[in-house]
Amino acid sequence: MNASRPRVGITGIAIESSTFSPHRTTLADFRVTRGEQLLARYDFLRPGSALRESVEWVPILHAVSLPGGPVTPDTYTELATEITDRLAGLAEPLDGLFFDIHGAMTVLGRTDVEADLIESIRAVIGPDVLVSASMDLHGNVSRRLAAALDLVTAYRMAPHEDAWQTRERAVRNLVDRLHSGAGRPHKAWVQVPVLLPGEKTSTRIEPARSLYARLDEVERLDGVLDAAIWVGYAWADEPRCQAAVVVTGDDPAVVTAQAGQLASAYWAARADFAFVAPTGSLAECLDTALTSPARPFFISDSGDNPTAGGAGDVSATLAHLLATPALTSGERTTIYASIVDPEATAQALAAGVGARVDVAVGGKIDSGPAGPVALTGVVTALRTDDPVAGTVAVLTVGGPAGAARSGAGLHVIVTERRKPYHLESDFTALGLNPRAADLVIVKIGYLEPELYEMAEDWRLALTPGGVDQDLLRLGHKGIVRPMFPFDPDMADPDLTPELV
Repeated sequence: MNASRPRVGITGIAIESSTFSPHRTTLADFRVTRGEQLLARYDFLRPGSALRESVEWVPILHAVSLPGGPVTPDTYTELATEITDRLAGLAEPLDGLFFDIHGAMTVLGRTDVEADLIESIRAVIGPDVLVSASMDLHGNVSRRLAAALDLVTAYRMAPHEDAWQTRERAVRNLVDRLHSGAGRPHKAWVQVPVLLPGEKTSTRIEPARSLYARLDEVERLDGVLDAAIWVGYAWADEPRCQAAVVVTGDDPAVVTAQAGQLASAYWAARADFAFVAPTGSLAECLDTALTSPARPFFISDSGDNPTAGGAGDVSATLAHLLATPALTSGERTTIYASIVDPEATAQALAAGVGARVDVAVGGKIDSGPAGPVALTGVVTALRTDDPVAGTVAVLTVGGPAGAARSGAGLHVIVTERRKPYHLESDFTALGLNPRAADLVIVKIGYLEPELYEMAEDWRLALTPGGVDQDLLRLGHKGIVRPMFPFDPDMADPDLTPELV
């Protein structure tokens, strides 16, 4: 190794995939970066920064996609093959590799694909290259994956406000290790047979808040380099899907003891995890919203959340909204964000702003309980250049009273491609003001920071879809059993960590 300028590669494929969604993720869904464009993805590697200059960076390929259904085999093969081919073609060997992944990717026909990927990479770069991974706390850590990595860390916040900080930590740990010559740390790994949705494990509330706060304390101990807890990914039906703990460091006794304590604390808290917001059926949440003075009132259409892997076109919620006179009379301002339907957006685009259109919306990827829904509305906004959604149309349904109040009516955002609505600017770009609305219904789970800040009140509707929050309705068959909450009376598991 060149001690003064180690060579460090960057690669990874990042997506979380619901095996309960009929959506299929293809190459067109991924944003693929290479070369200088890949380096530019990381602000902490900007030219002149200490991390940028301390090693020789070798950007390979990184692919990231909005969460969705399983990745098609040919898509994975194309991306993975390019990664290994590029690594095999390097003129000089690497000293380290930054492996930037989510940890919950599913590829049809595979059950532990991140482990498959890093093992195929290891076959090319060899066993001596130090590999440091950054992961989402909703990822899964199998024994194979943990064993193939040298360093690994995960987000400590949900919502993931520390995503880039986590990546920087993974890189800094790797670079420091290469320069110190300390070599591989010890890794204590243990799985915890608990599988819960992210909306029950948000670090905004207890017990996750305190559990994740312990990681900083553990990390400060002598002999510890990093500590991480994964809640696992609840909407994939694979043996690896469960909570996990990894503690890394140079003292094997300390990292083993700390991993065991964290795992035991997680297990002890299993029944204390609760939804981050009050929940109910869609009808119950709507009744509460319509009688509440709080404005804007937010409702999460959680079962079809595209940022968890939902298809984005389950139409049951929209059908219910259209059948609610209090929302279609024009007496209130209601925003529904959003539903995917490229045919409907094309019809709206052809008709133009101000035209009245009759469209059948949604239910074409995931038919759900309602199938395509008939919607008659006025095209009140169009956008053709959304970098994520492509063409976007706002179709407004409102009665005679609609003219009495600017912006009133039920505003349905229809998109050409799947898109999360997390930012205020997502709405204002379409001429919609969520702060002035009475009711905002979003395909989302927990509210992301900007929406959380503006919501005067909030309910999480337990709606159907590929990321149904009621896990017992989904029919898991491939996870390891017993598993909490599927087996609520299961015996205490063996939580002895293993050095891998």
